[in-house]
Amino acid sequence: QSVRHCVFASSFCPAHKLLFGNTIAVGGGVVVEDQPDVSAVLSAYNQQGDPTLYEEYYSGLKHFIECSLDCHRAELSQLFYPLFVHMYLELVYNQHESEAKSFFERFHGDQECYYQDDLRVLSSLTKKEHMKGNETMLDFRTSKFVLRISRDSYQLLKRHLQEKQNNQIWNIVQEHLYIDIFDGMPRSKQQIDAMVGSLAGEAKREANKAKVFFGLLKEPEFDVPLDDEDEEGENEEGKPKKKKPKKDSAGSKSKKQDPNAPPQNRIPLPELKDSDKLDKIMNVKEAARRVRLGPDCLPSICFYTFLNAYQGLTAVDITDDSSMIVGGFADSTVRVWSVTPKKLRSVKTAADLSLIDKESDDVLERIMDEKTASELKILYGHSGPVYGTSFSPDRNYLLSCSEDGTVRLWSLQTFTCLVGYKGHNYPVWDTQFSPYGYYFVSGGHDRVARLWATDHYQPLRIFAGHLADVTCTRFHPNSNYIATGSADRTVRLWDVLNGNCVRIFTGHKGPIHSLAFSPNGRFLATGATDGRVLLWDIGHGLMVGELKGHTDTIYALRFSRDGEILASGSMDNTVRLWDAVKAFEDLETDDFTTATGHINLPENSQDLLLGTYMTKSTPVVHLHFTRRNLLLAAGAYSSQ
Repeated sequence: QSVRHCVFASSFCPAHKLLFGNTIAVGGGVVVEDQPDVSAVLSAYNQQGDPTLYEEYYSGLKHFIECSLDCHRAELSQLFYPLFVHMYLELVYNQHESEAKSFFERFHGDQECYYQDDLRVLSSLTKKEHMKGNETMLDFRTSKFVLRISRDSYQLLKRHLQEKQNNQIWNIVQEHLYIDIFDGMPRSKQQIDAMVGSLAGEAKREANKAKVFFGLLKEPEFDVPLDDEDEEGENEEGKPKKKKPKKDSAGSKSKKQDPNAPPQNRIPLPELKDSDKLDKIMNVKEAARRVRLGPDCLPSICFYTFLNAYQGLTAVDITDDSSMIVGGFADSTVRVWSVTPKKLRSVKTAADLSLIDKESDDVLERIMDEKTASELKILYGHSGPVYGTSFSPDRNYLLSCSEDGTVRLWSLQTFTCLVGYKGHNYPVWDTQFSPYGYYFVSGGHDRVARLWATDHYQPLRIFAGHLADVTCTRFHPNSNYIATGSADRTVRLWDVLNGNCVRIFTGHKGPIHSLAFSPNGRFLATGATDGRVLLWDIGHGLMVGELKGHTDTIYALRFSRDGEILASGSMDNTVRLWDAVKAFEDLETDDFTTATGHINLPENSQDLLLGTYMTKSTPVVHLHFTRRNLLLAAGAYSSQ
């Protein structure tokens, strides 16, 4: 039983209060609480201590922690940063500018390297007026900084502060920090370092306790007709035979539903159209020819380099069947290419369509206008750089999101814009279609992610909770959950049904730029500006691995179709392949680990690295495994 120690500030400041109120989506209605008044938030810093003694208080505590036993020192050292910030802000707020400056200069060098960016912002806040409009400031104030400390270390700290009658520090601890106390051994420096670094400290253990249905929905049943060539293939080579019945007998397999899957009708999903069924059948046939990857059988990689992309390539996506590729550019255009010999064609005009015999077998062919055939289509409409693009699973639509604050839906039948979704007031950094189509998600500078349906002008859900920009968004393969990565250095998992946040993952030391769910839905991989790929077990809410090797931001992550290999692409101009099977086997997800968050990350990321592939001078911005497990990568050549 863990006892939570939490004393709320007298006026206000529940940890869950957001910068702009707590937005809860229930059914279709959205309830938005009032924005907290900045002055009310700041008034918690009313003067209590002698400003000239702040340096003494802090150095006294520092001395105490540095002289404590090793086992407590690592844990108590987590206090340095939040106390430093709050004491500095308190001095600034009460207009002791010179004391604040000297306090900052004396102690800012002691803070962990991953707080450098935050400290830079902080160093520019030197007057009370600066604090009024500063968002970082407000976040730090309205959300309690979370520290996870063992009971023994906590008692030691409490005794020291009370003996010293050091009320100033004790008041800050009670008012601005949330100490999540656990029973048992204190954590080691490595264990703590793996988990800290986000804007608001670690996640409370409570935050990752809710049940998550991470299993997959069962596939609809249909018969796959065998072609002549298929049969020959089967006879020559016994292997694909194994794969096909497995997928084919989806019926027999799916009678036993995945125990971790959500109920089939938990959220309404669109009906399958005939064309979708044909596509599924194609998919099954392709899967029969899929290469089984592994450490001894790595995929071939085909790299699409955008040359002379002086328009500035800012986003890429590839259709699931790998037939089209789209680029979003800084000159606000969206460009779609056909990657197959089949050219892109628009539908004929209404007058010409009325002449077609609707009953003919090749009606779908006849409605296309040959005169419009070309390898490239350019879509104009945005008025700012395009930061995210996503094809719909049925390849009829394309989404793009931009600095102009809108998400646009384009038709790939007519290559025109159908809708502009306006909800974000600031740049939209990412958007993605649900694996079942119809729904899509967007995330942006306004710190929220929004869930949309193509036929609604307004968002269906607003996911609010991040303390900085939402930089990337991803749907879980069962479409019941959405993962968002943010510049607050956390990853959150949201429930589409009720808009709740069901997981908060901390551990990255920089803004998160890529997310990928494993095909079985159990794991999540995340990549950030810190050059690390972290692996998470969604069911247990735990970090289970860390892949080190990249030297720059990771913009692309993708699992192979059967989940054996994880590919990562980075600004360091490399694609790296990792052994996902090995990374996820023998996981220590026993109750103890889950209860205390004592994770022991194996130091074997070099054993998991299967290969590193350099480009000449092209940062990797997108990765995609074809249905047969060929890896496609894309990026724009940079001449520096």
